[in-house]
Amino acid sequence: MANLYDTTLPMLLLENSLTRPNHTALREKHMGVWQPFTYARYHAITAEFAAGLKALGFGKGDTIVIIGDNRPEWLWAQLAIQGLGGRSLGLYQDSPAEEIGYVFELSSARLVVAEDQEQVDKILSIRQSLPLLQYIVYHDPKGLIAYDASGLKSFDEICALGRDRAAEFDRWAAEVSPDEIALIATTSGSTGRPKLALLSHRNLLSMAWNLGLSDPKHQTDEFVSFLPLAWMGEQMMAASSALLFGFCVNFPEEPDTVQENIREIGPHLIFSPPRVWENMAAKVRVRIMETTPFKRLLFNLFMPVGMRHASTVLRGEKPGAGLRIAYTLAQWGLFRALRDRLGFSRIRSASTGGAPLGPDTFTFFHALGVNLKQIYGQTEIAGISCIHRDGAVSFETVGEPIAETEIRISEEGEILSRSPAVFHGYLGNDKATAETITEGWLHSGDAGYVNDNGQLVIIDRLSDVMTTAGGTRFSPQFIENKLKFSTYIQEAVVLGHERDFITAIICLDGDIAGRWAESNALTYTTYQDLAAKRELYDLIEAEIAAINPALQNGTQIRRFALLFKELDADDNELTRTRKIRRKIIGERYAPLIHALYNGTSITDLSIEITYQDGSRRQISGPVAIRTVGEQ
Repeated sequence: MANLYDTTLPMLLLENSLTRPNHTALREKHMGVWQPFTYARYHAITAEFAAGLKALGFGKGDTIVIIGDNRPEWLWAQLAIQGLGGRSLGLYQDSPAEEIGYVFELSSARLVVAEDQEQVDKILSIRQSLPLLQYIVYHDPKGLIAYDASGLKSFDEICALGRDRAAEFDRWAAEVSPDEIALIATTSGSTGRPKLALLSHRNLLSMAWNLGLSDPKHQTDEFVSFLPLAWMGEQMMAASSALLFGFCVNFPEEPDTVQENIREIGPHLIFSPPRVWENMAAKVRVRIMETTPFKRLLFNLFMPVGMRHASTVLRGEKPGAGLRIAYTLAQWGLFRALRDRLGFSRIRSASTGGAPLGPDTFTFFHALGVNLKQIYGQTEIAGISCIHRDGAVSFETVGEPIAETEIRISEEGEILSRSPAVFHGYLGNDKATAETITEGWLHSGDAGYVNDNGQLVIIDRLSDVMTTAGGTRFSPQFIENKLKFSTYIQEAVVLGHERDFITAIICLDGDIAGRWAESNALTYTTYQDLAAKRELYDLIEAEIAAINPALQNGTQIRRFALLFKELDADDNELTRTRKIRRKIIGERYAPLIHALYNGTSITDLSIEITYQDGSRRQISGPVAIRTVGEQ
């Protein structure tokens, strides 16, 4: 392998195509069949697309936007852009037109690779406000044949345009320096509009290499890419690590078939944010509710055994002989089959990051026999700075720093980090860059500490740590994660800063709560109607009552309300990575928050909601407020 610090992502693609041309690099399920792409084919398509871009006048320093679902075309386009010395800027597929316009203006992008008709329509709807945009390239032609827009071209057209000069791609790629900007990544934007982080090839590959030293990847591994490629965690795996270690990246047929496709592939590696693990755990419990009495009996018999075993191991203790025997029986009687159903029969490396995962969900997967690890990092450090090592996993920590990464805690309790992966700054925002990097140290904005075992413990966002009127400090995120372990709760916002007690705004999981309602002969028409049912309040109150004893004194949830809508990124209530925008929540739901604290049992609420196409409408109705333990 070429010297890590003297290479780039396109040069790694070239190296793989020379040393293992017939090895399967990518695989996509299309029309029900898995279609393989060798490294030789990966390289050839990338080279053609790069030459086509060159023919259109694109090259070093140019920024090209990519938006759409996870497809091989995303990686082909990304590597082509980077091989010309350009910058790839990925956007989430559900980004609204207003946010897309903001990113185009900031980046001065002249070309966008938009997957399909939906994304093309979104770009065309704001094209008049994008004076620099020259070309829109699509790779799914369905519904676009009759379109007659200036600069609209297919992916295949660009490849055909560059076919005659594709052989020059290797020379162009060799001229790109490892210190040139390869990727522009959007930050989560939890405190406002997302910023655009500039990351070089050296940033991306140093992180991938050092992560691999702590959590090894192999050429024979399989990985399923189903999280947005605009997210740094997916870039870390599907692009940087895959090219560096040579494992195969698989793309599901559709977002709705992800779980089925994961089971078909049986990946060795999986990396997902907490919401994915929470959803998987919830779905397991729902399926158990709907399965045969015998299977439900097995689950109810063996799951507590698994949870006890996992809790013991995660505390660093050795299970007793009786518990070990019982757990072995549970493995054969339940957990092996469950892992297979989830597609985890071959999992070697399972990790979660992007936000803290609740201890209950973490323990649940360890009970199944999945060696789930926490990862900690941020976009500005190319994704990762800490991870659990095998044999030293704890749900209370996020592990130890990877190689070449230093961690220290500031006087204010903020986590600072330093490594070769620290980004070059924010595009067009020198002030934010200066505030984020101080003498090489990256400010995370997170509060935490290093425990006696040398592992990093995350408390919460520094700005989100709250203190009750009585002086008790608490992490709302920790309580929210406890709540979200409930099968019926999709999202929760915990309140209580400078208040006498803790309250929560809760969003039901519409599908699961709806199934519960149907099984209990409750009729309802809409989500709003479901969330207003007294029986659902009873159900959620029981869930909260079960959680409260595990919370520290003074932080138990006293009152709650079931919101009549789900929190939505389109309404700016969540980031695209589903982090809560607490300031927005505080402003939008101020009347409800006031009612939670003034003793009111019901209040009227009216808010404006935004659909993905940008249209808006008002939604209004009464919201009941329940005091825990008073019914």
